[in-house]
Amino acid sequence: MQNTDVVIVGGGLAGSMAAAMLGRAGIDTMLVDPNPVYPPDFRCEKLDGVQVDILKKTGLADDVLRHTTPDRQTWVARFGRIVEKRPGDQHGIYYAPLVNAVRALIPANVRIVNAKATALATSGERQRVTLSTGEEVSARLIVLANGLSVALRHNLGLSRATVSACHSVTIGFDAVPAGRPAFDFPALTYYAERTSDHAALITLFPIGAKMRANLFVYRDMQDPWLREMRTAPQETLFSMWPGLRKIMGDFTVDGPVQIRPIDLYMTEGHVQGGVVLVGDAFSTSCPAAGTGARKVLNDVERLCNVHIPQWLASPGMDAAKIGAFYDDPVKQAGDAFARDKAFSLKVFSTSDAPVWRARRLAKFMVQYAVGTLRHLFGEHGRPEAAPVVTEADVTLVPSAPMAQRVNDPSTQTAA
Repeated sequence: MQNTDVVIVGGGLAGSMAAAMLGRAGIDTMLVDPNPVYPPDFRCEKLDGVQVDILKKTGLADDVLRHTTPDRQTWVARFGRIVEKRPGDQHGIYYAPLVNAVRALIPANVRIVNAKATALATSGERQRVTLSTGEEVSARLIVLANGLSVALRHNLGLSRATVSACHSVTIGFDAVPAGRPAFDFPALTYYAERTSDHAALITLFPIGAKMRANLFVYRDMQDPWLREMRTAPQETLFSMWPGLRKIMGDFTVDGPVQIRPIDLYMTEGHVQGGVVLVGDAFSTSCPAAGTGARKVLNDVERLCNVHIPQWLASPGMDAAKIGAFYDDPVKQAGDAFARDKAFSLKVFSTSDAPVWRARRLAKFMVQYAVGTLRHLFGEHGRPEAAPVVTEADVTLVPSAPMAQRVNDPSTQTAA
């Protein structure tokens, strides 16, 4: 039996950030995840300005952002017309390198166990985690950050309420310009041309020397259009949005076209002594709304900066303590924002009701007006001789496995 104050189950973005923050705060922490190096995964691929502001509160921002590629400027377009060129505030990075960049910041005082958690037992005092190795861990608190996995939640008697099945579908691929060295734009956001497109937008942004595309649509997974998008992406995309071709030009796809459906759900029965859920383990958000990373960062920042230090300062770990995290006004505001934006963007993009037609018109008129003013005053126009970012300009995330410090006697506490 190994003892610790906090055991984190799951080493994705939420779990790895929590381990880095708690370790830096000197809190006795253990991270349990089966993968020494986080494997490729199609999830969050960029951080925007609001998310970076939250990241700064974790104390990890400077070390994480040096692995990303800033977009410098974003062109906004619809119907083949550029309506605005706004200053860039986005930082592109694939999800696995993002997680591994965070893992590299976990200090040596955090014990890392490369195994699966197979069972949890909780109470108002001590918690127990059974590992796939047969070992057990005793802790004051379990942080459940294992994403979409449901087995451990069922183990605790938690249920999952589906809010919106297949709410959206995210499509990702690396775009390569055909017949020219680079795209004309530093980054591009192109909005759907018609409600019948069943889509919200496509965003293209740099990651190293590559241009990454994220396309967000509202379709059933059995829709033949998705198969066409996978096998003939340029033809399918330009057939839907002829105006995009004027700005993007012909392209090829480097690597596979990745497709991921998003179910929106909430976990119920979560206020229990001894365990707290963060990120997707608690609830999901819609990537089209751009709130997924924001919700995760918000969860971890509040939990590790505010609540866990307070909980550990007094005996016990009952449901009343745990409930304070879910009642945190900053967390609740973030969750509500993610939920509301997921539904408002979908109806904004797909509804033909007069009120939504008017809102779409107003949005693009405002963007066009702002873009015109910027052009007239010479602010943030098309960048002159903007440098091309290459792989050499981006700090690479070390690919070496995390050290399995659990077997180091100097880091263990006697049972």
